[in-house]
Amino acid sequence: MFKHSIFLRVYAGLLILVFLVATFGYLLVQIINYQRAQEYRESLTDGLAFIISEGIARQPNEQQKSDWVSDASDLLELPIYYVKSNQVDLTRAESKRIEERKAVVRWDAQTTAAYIILGLKDDPEHLLYIKADNITERQMKALPVFILDYLVYYPGQEKQYLEKIQHHFSYPISIQSVQNLPLDSEQIGRLRLDHSIILYRDSATERGTTISIVSPIPSSTSEVLVMGPVPLFNWMPFQLAAGITLLSLFVLSLGVYGLLIPMQRKLRAVNYALNKMKGGDLTVRLPVDGTDEFGTLASSYNSMSDHIERLIEAQRELMRAVSHELRTPVARIRFGVEMMADEDDYDYRQQQVEQIDKDIEALNTLIDEIMTYAKLEQGMPSLEFEDVSLFEVLDQVLIETEALKTGKQLELQAPPIGVIVETERRYLHRVIQNLVGNAVRYCDDRVLMSGGVDDDGMAYICVEDDGPGIPEEDRQRIFDAFARLDDSRTRASGGYGLGLSIVSRIAYWFGGTVVIDASPELGGARFTMRWPATRFKKQSKRKAELKDSNEPDAN
Repeated sequence: MFKHSIFLRVYAGLLILVFLVATFGYLLVQIINYQRAQEYRESLTDGLAFIISEGIARQPNEQQKSDWVSDASDLLELPIYYVKSNQVDLTRAESKRIEERKAVVRWDAQTTAAYIILGLKDDPEHLLYIKADNITERQMKALPVFILDYLVYYPGQEKQYLEKIQHHFSYPISIQSVQNLPLDSEQIGRLRLDHSIILYRDSATERGTTISIVSPIPSSTSEVLVMGPVPLFNWMPFQLAAGITLLSLFVLSLGVYGLLIPMQRKLRAVNYALNKMKGGDLTVRLPVDGTDEFGTLASSYNSMSDHIERLIEAQRELMRAVSHELRTPVARIRFGVEMMADEDDYDYRQQQVEQIDKDIEALNTLIDEIMTYAKLEQGMPSLEFEDVSLFEVLDQVLIETEALKTGKQLELQAPPIGVIVETERRYLHRVIQNLVGNAVRYCDDRVLMSGGVDDDGMAYICVEDDGPGIPEEDRQRIFDAFARLDDSRTRASGGYGLGLSIVSRIAYWFGGTVVIDASPELGGARFTMRWPATRFKKQSKRKAELKDSNEPDAN
């Protein structure tokens, strides 16, 4: 079912495509966020790396540097190691950051610990190695101490030097008046006790939640050092969400286009073929790729083109043949009328009237044959299938043919009366009548009729004669309209060459076939038509009915 429906494949393809795009978007967000988180961690520590590097550089000797590092470790409550630079393996990007006096942050997702590597000013042989596995407010409140320690060396110029080092920080640092800050009395009291405070601010803007660290300045009672606001890391900022959404929609649109382009190509081929057909060119055929709706459409179009082409050709042949067949009786009628006009003998005139009447009857018969053939050739006629006793139809044709006093011997090897087949009685009668009439016309003496249902569930009727038979090379051509053979089956035998064409078309619309071979019993031609004995019932039920039918031969 799935492979036979192009729409199910498109819907399934869309579902798979949406899943793949969603997975792609999720992985892309994770990769981008990992990189953003790394850049965020490094941006927060870059300023600290500069300040610590400046603080250590001010120490005159190795011992004091070690003591300074030890005090910083106690203040931050984090292990800080003063190590040789050759003891730490750095990548090219990390070495570049160290040269630019920026921090290197290595994040361990399993232990959620950050390892911070800091370079030292004028000391390329040493590095600071910090392990930060648990950042609390204590560490955050200790950060302003390092900035204040740096500003101690520039009394009265604190604001100017803060502006000079601002580019090392990703967040603002400034000295502000306490009165300009949105602080309550409790927070102001804590500042007067030389305690740093942390301010959390929620905002509906793009920055979201921010943190500011406010620390008192020992030399001033009205001004404080403010670090921040520092935005918290946003895992899904608007720009990232919009970018991923647009990219996902673009990938999805490409995938949908890839799913629909084969349909568009096939529709274009169908449109091209239809335009050719509209212009009168019926030679274009569509490739039948697969068994889906487009494959069915292509197959139906090809069948329609074949049928239309065959109808047009049949119409041309019919017009040529009809014009030819009509000339003879019309010419005889015209000749008879002319003869009557110049003849006074009543008997002769009566003879001509009888001949004209026969020609008119021949014209009526020809017209009836043409109309029947045209109806069967143009499209499927209105068929009313019903259960029919095969014996009754064969016996009816036998009685009707014997009533014509043909002088030929007709035999019926009838099936049991209980053999029922689903068929259109009127057209089945026409088939048997045409075949028997054809056999009577060309046989020497005997005609044999038979019928039944074989083991494959196919009904059949068979008409044989003891005539000269039909050469094998002519057996297919004899079903063409107005076809006559050059041997014994000539115009002198009568007929218009439409009887067998009608039989062929009825067999086609019955879903069966008609074949010609040599009669093994009589030696002449044998015509056999086969079609499904049942159209709606199960074959097993039909076989059971045949098995239960034990009536003797009615003949």
